[in-house]
Amino acid sequence: MEGLPNWVIDRIDNLVVVVEEKPRPDQDAEGDLLGIYEGVSLLDRSGDYWGALPDQITIFRLPHLAMGLPDKELEREIRNTVHHEIAHFLGIEDDRLHEIGFD
Repeated sequence: MEGLPNWVIDRIDNLVVVVEEKPRPDQDAEGDLLGIYEGVSLLDRSGDYWGALPDQITIFRLPHLAMGLPDKELEREIRNTVHHEIAHFLGIEDDRLHEIGFD
């Protein structure tokens, strides 16, 4: 989370980030999931959004390690995964992330 721009940090609300070993089978049908965002994006929250449990970003440790990257590249890949999931929290969908080259 270090290095996120202040404008992103200022918008983070009701969000928890956790690390788990690997995704559950129902989360990863294709077998290539590095992280997942679960919740109601900021874009989709309305005036009646209150009292909700925190949204969650989960980063999966073993799939990252299975990439066999050197430490610096692995760190970069993990950072990219966190940023990708933060983008979903902000309301940016995969199609748009692909359009701007961030997928």
